[in-house]
Amino acid sequence: MCQLLGMNCNVPTDICFSFEGFSARGGKTDEHSDGWGIAFFEGKGCRIFLDAEASIASPIAEFIRQYPIHSTHVIAHIRKATQGEIALENCHPFRRELWGRYWVFAHNGNLPDFYPENNGIFQPVGATDSERAFCLILNTLRSHYPQGQPPLKELYHTLQTITKEIAACGSFNYILSDGDHFFTHCSTKLCYIIRQAPFAAAHLIDEEMTVDFSELTTPSDRVAVIVTTPLTDNEAWTPIQPGELLVFEDGLPLQNI
Repeated sequence: MCQLLGMNCNVPTDICFSFEGFSARGGKTDEHSDGWGIAFFEGKGCRIFLDAEASIASPIAEFIRQYPIHSTHVIAHIRKATQGEIALENCHPFRRELWGRYWVFAHNGNLPDFYPENNGIFQPVGATDSERAFCLILNTLRSHYPQGQPPLKELYHTLQTITKEIAACGSFNYILSDGDHFFTHCSTKLCYIIRQAPFAAAHLIDEEMTVDFSELTTPSDRVAVIVTTPLTDNEAWTPIQPGELLVFEDGLPLQNI
């Protein structure tokens, strides 16, 4: 299956360190070599980079590893194809516009025989179960709230309902964001870490690389990193429970939505 990486922070931050370890899993330390992608929100704008090449061999991935794009919402994905051929249109993250904002989605898992009736305006371009699920989510939200985006509490509970319905069809780990809200759902495996003061050094599992965040941050910075399996071997990662849908804001999971 694929792997996910997300970052949500209270100040624009680069993801170079995490992406260095994560991208190594795309053909070097793991077998997720069927394409990759990453999306960065900047205000209402969204940069997105996709490549059907393995991330370890992709010149675009090398650019991302070296260039410190700063964002408060980042979603990345490395692919091991289960449905759909190895092709650019099947690479995650997927992006659509809803309510005047970009929405970005990436999925890890497999939804066998998932071909829902979908008569809404959002239609898949590629052949993945992931993009079909994303389009179903957006069409459901649009049909529930035709006048525009609802308050977070209403949005969360509607998303939770459709997520449970889709997850009943298979494994459905995902990250979803509109650049304001940052949703993560665990079906089988997902974890996160909150980095905040006092900052310390972190060492990657997949590369021989250590960064001392105390040298790169201010005391008020806070960063949440969400990933399929831990990226570092000297930090305590918190597992997200199967069936749990979290919303991150300013680098923290919200409570009691």
